[in-house]
Amino acid sequence: MRIQGKRVAVLATDGFEQSELEVPVKHLRAEGAEVHVVSLKAGEIKGWAGKDWGRPVPVDKVLSEVDAEDYDALVLPGGQINPDLLRVEDAAIGFIKDFWSAGKVVGAICHAPWLLVEAGIVKGRKVTSYGSIQTDVKNAGGLWEDSAVVTDKGLVTSRKPEDLPAFCAKLVEEIAEGTHQRAAA
Repeated sequence: MRIQGKRVAVLATDGFEQSELEVPVKHLRAEGAEVHVVSLKAGEIKGWAGKDWGRPVPVDKVLSEVDAEDYDALVLPGGQINPDLLRVEDAAIGFIKDFWSAGKVVGAICHAPWLLVEAGIVKGRKVTSYGSIQTDVKNAGGLWEDSAVVTDKGLVTSRKPEDLPAFCAKLVEEIAEGTHQRAAA
């Protein structure tokens, strides 16, 4: 229980990659964290699994009712639909920026680095992502690499569901360390 007492927000909406939300939530809770699924609306959000819609997941908190100050870390699951819908939401991008500005851990997997690009976080940072968006990351100034998990001062990124074990382990390690000092990008 390495992160007992830590609070983690998982920001997602409909179309998240099923495993990329459920596996980190389960892993972080098993390590002692209090984890909230945060979304744009109350009720539940529906995942994407394989080639079709997956299972619904209950929303614990609505984005308009939470603040980055209430959490120690933020996790951004991927999937193609989820980050594409969130990156046009000013409140979602502001929430991500608030975590980053406070030196808190931010984790993003698969297509979720689109959100980091939109938030202006990747410039000059070592990151990875799903291969199909590497050009987007590079065009935003990210130092993209093809690795299972890449960490840069509390920014934890991974490429795909197969990387979840490395992603989850590194998230726990970074959350246990606490806040990070970051120079402006």
